[in-house]
Formats: sequence, structure tokens, C-alpha cells
Amino acid sequence: MGLFDKKYCDICGNKIGLLGNRKLEDGNCCKDCAALLSPWMTDRRQSTVEEIKQHLAYREANKAEVAAMRPSRVLGNRTKVYLDEARQKFFVTRYSNWQEHNPDVLDIAQVTACKIDVDDNKQEIYDKDKDGKRISFDPPRYEYAYEFRVTLQVNSPWFNEIEFELTDERPESPYTDAYRDLERQAEEIRRVFDPEARKKAELEEKLKQALEQGLAAVMGSAQPAASNDSWICPECGSSNSGNFCANCGAKRSAPVYRCDKCGWVPEDPAHPPKFCPQCGDSFNAGDIA
Repeated sequence: MGLFDKKYCDICGNKIGLLGNRKLEDGNCCKDCAALLSPWMTDRRQSTVEEIKQHLAYREANKAEVAAMRPSRVLGNRTKVYLDEARQKFFVTRYSNWQEHNPDVLDIAQVTACKIDVDDNKQEIYDKDKDGKRISFDPPRYEYAYEFRVTLQVNSPWFNEIEFELTDERPESPYTDAYRDLERQAEEIRRVFDPEARKKAELEEKLKQALEQGLAAVMGSAQPAASNDSWICPECGSSNSGNFCANCGAKRSAPVYRCDKCGWVPEDPAHPPKFCPQCGDSFNAGDIA
């Protein structure tokens, strides 16, 4: 077979145009089929034709996951992390019209590690001598461009990590608002994806719920008990709780106490002592005759 003989895609069967071949471990793939692969897949050359077919079947099924996504939070700048917090799913993409680009949807729990790297990208600034030649300052001077990179290690059969730059425009100093905003965003991403941070957040949420439930229980028990101090009007027979009968207006008579343990009656039945002198039981509403 000659160098310029036509090749055919082992995935779709179409002819592969000039410079359109994408090599596989045991075959060829056209650029159109290669464009359907996940952007996070880095081992295409080491993949077999059968593995690529399985991967493309996964990518086709992923379209339904994309359609079901309802992002509630978006993190990042040019490349963004879209979170569906209700379903605990996410995807990462640089496309604003993400529905058309089939980004890989994963469970947040599939992230096994979250790494944030900050590179200073130092570059020396030069001066010129009297002859116009470039020379170093004494001492040397440098300019910086700080780059924030996020790497998510994932448990997926199709790729091992998702790496992207958090920065849009790289700040020149750690003392700028832009740099501090990137630090804030990086920490927010870490709290969402770092397994240890997730466990801590889940524990804090459970503790908060337990405290709220405990407080509610304490507050509930502290509520005054419903009064059982009702009385029957001797004039009309109506049940009342106030000092006067709601039906006939008769005044409530003082309650008469009798010890419910031994039957002892105080000399003044309306004003008993704190404790029964015969058996030691305390007088309360249960001792009203």
C-alpha cells in the first residue's frame, strides 16, 4: 500500500481525507469521529478500534445526561464548572452553549482528588545600554503572570482527570483584587470537589441539623404545659377554667385539697401545706378533691 493510498475510518467506514487520519492502536479514525471523543480523553493513540467504539457509545448516551442537567451553580471564568446540586452532578466546559457540545457529565462523588496549582510564570525585564543592546537590570527585575490551574482526578472508565485553567486574565501580583478573587474561586471549587472537604461539610451539616433538632426538642419541652386546673360550676354545671363561670357568672370557689396518698385533709382545705404531715407526699393539683 502506497503512502498516499486512501484510508478508511475503522469507526464509521468513510474515506479519510488528506491529513485527516487519527491513528489508533490497531486502526485508523477520521477527524469527524475523533471530534466526537471526550475532550478529556488523552490516550486515543493507545486505544483500540473496539475501545473507541465503546467510548463513542458512551458519548452518545451522555447526551441524555446533558439534557437532564439543571445547573444551580457555575464556578470559573473562561472554562467553567457547572453544578447540578440537586442531582449532585457536574461538567466542565469552555462553551457557553454547552448543550450543543455534549460535555461529559459526572457524579461529584466520582472526583477522588482536587488539586489547585498556582504558577507565577516569571519573566525577566531588560534594559538597554547606550548602544541599544539588551542588558539586565542590577539587580534583575521581573514581571509575573499568575496562573491558577485546577486538576480533578476522577474515577471514570474513559479518562482519569479533568484539568483546566481557572484564570481568564492572569493577574500580575498576589496583592490585586483579581488574584484574591481567583483564590476565592479556587477555594470554592476545593470545597465542592475535595473528598476530605466534602466529608467535613457533610459532617458540619449533620451536626447543624442535630443541633437544630435538639434545640427544637428543648424548646418544645420548655413550653408551659396545658392547664388542667378546670372546675365545674356548682350553680349550672358548666366546665370552666377562669375565676368566673362563663355560662352563669358564678364566682369560682377555692379548691379543696385532700392528700391523694393517705387521705389526710388540712384544717384549711383551701390552703394546704407543701407536704402532707402524715405521709410526706407533696401537695399539687393532683390532690384537689
